[in-house]
Amino acid sequence: MSAVSPTYRFAMAACSPVVKWWGRLEVSGLEHLPAEGPILLAANHDSYWDPVAIGIAGLPRRQICALAKASMWKVPGLSKILDGMGQIPIDRGSGDVRAMGRAIDELAAGACVGVFPEGTRSLGRVLRARSGFGRLAEAVPEATLICAAVDGTVDIPRFPKRPHVRVRFFPPEGGPQRDGETPAELSARVLDELRRHAPITQAGRRPRAVPPAPGATTAPVPADAPAPAEPTPSTRT
Repeated sequence: MSAVSPTYRFAMAACSPVVKWWGRLEVSGLEHLPAEGPILLAANHDSYWDPVAIGIAGLPRRQICALAKASMWKVPGLSKILDGMGQIPIDRGSGDVRAMGRAIDELAAGACVGVFPEGTRSLGRVLRARSGFGRLAEAVPEATLICAAVDGTVDIPRFPKRPHVRVRFFPPEGGPQRDGETPAELSARVLDELRRHAPITQAGRRPRAVPPAPGATTAPVPADAPAPAEPTPSTRT
């Protein structure tokens, strides 16, 4: 297993009661997450709790250096924690060259870099995939591509409803970047596969209908739609 920073372990431990106990976290497919070597991890994004749930789920094997919105570094006291966790600040929607360059360097050095292809929380909308994931895969072709489908996190704040958080790791069915496939096409393919496993749901205590985003390609799913059945055994953590 690759080295995990003390700050990362502390942050995951601090959030574990919420995700593991209250959220009844179940993890499957952990064997698909290599313990060593570069990994480019793609995940769906509906809740603020998604990166925490995925981080806790993957901790037995890897520390995930996620691309996170730069505004989080402006929160007093949070920047040191995020830096200690190895997170990478990015100005979303602006083609942040510095952030992409750092992500490429970390990936080439053997890190596990996490990306949300949608670029932000869905808020119940269908969002198009951003090309960043595909550009990282193209820049570091030796990286193993892994998907992390997460569901149930939107229910964490919906007390007294008890959530059931599930994280499933799996390699993309279509494999790595294909000959002639553009970064944007790879990102869209991976996101479509993620959303087949984890349909779009809306965060918040009182979800409401939200129209799809312009240019979206995947059909929206009602917030109360059940998650698809797991094809492989799950492990309660």
